[in-house]
Amino acid sequence: MMNRRNLCMLALAAVAGMAMAPSPQARADALSDIGARGTIRIAVPQDFPPFGSVGADMTPQGYDVDIANLIGEKLGAKVEIVPVTSANRIPYLQTNKVDLVISSLGKNSDREKVIDFSEAYAPFYNGVFAPADVAVAKAEDLAGKTVGVTRGAIEDLELTKVVPASVEIKRYEDNNGTISAFLSGQVEVIATGNVVAAAILEKNPPKRPELKFLIKNSPCYIGMNKEQPALMAKINGIIAAARSDGALNAISQKWLKVDLPAEL
Repeated sequence: MMNRRNLCMLALAAVAGMAMAPSPQARADALSDIGARGTIRIAVPQDFPPFGSVGADMTPQGYDVDIANLIGEKLGAKVEIVPVTSANRIPYLQTNKVDLVISSLGKNSDREKVIDFSEAYAPFYNGVFAPADVAVAKAEDLAGKTVGVTRGAIEDLELTKVVPASVEIKRYEDNNGTISAFLSGQVEVIATGNVVAAAILEKNPPKRPELKFLIKNSPCYIGMNKEQPALMAKINGIIAAARSDGALNAISQKWLKVDLPAEL
């Protein structure tokens, strides 16, 4: 039978062991890990052009891919591109399969509970678009006009709440239908996302859609695990420098065909 002295020694050892063991809340320094590996693993979209898709040469391409490569260059690290979907991009981050998520990621209160977000790096919004010679600056200006939307999309739901009764809203089953309606002249005004507007501009139509007013603004942010102040500071510094030297605007022009909004 163990005597009292041995029991005391075991208790002291257990306490000492607990003191030396790392807290389960403690996290490794991700920026240091990236430096030690010489690589940075970045999740990007695989099926959401122009932010991320597979090019004709079977390599990833898009706005988010260019941002990922810019960050790798500035960190002096080789970029390991990890294609993800909307459903698995945050789980990949939480399970340490990637260091960053650059995947047209919007910020909301639920996501902020589990990951952190950088400064915004890309515009993502829904708005009303029309050619330059169409005088529209607010919902009331749509009175008497025909507006094309994709059925059930955010812009359909939100615009329906605020437009005058004289507005005719034509609803199409998908974004391609909305694009075709604008290009063929079935509608003069469309309510859609800036990604769809970029797809129209890519076709170089005689009437180019210009943003008239915003419906909903939800810019894109870079996601990272919580408790990573060094990585956060570094990423935000890279974004700020790219905004200042024009690199970010060049990426926006390349993929979205527009300048970055001044408020980004």
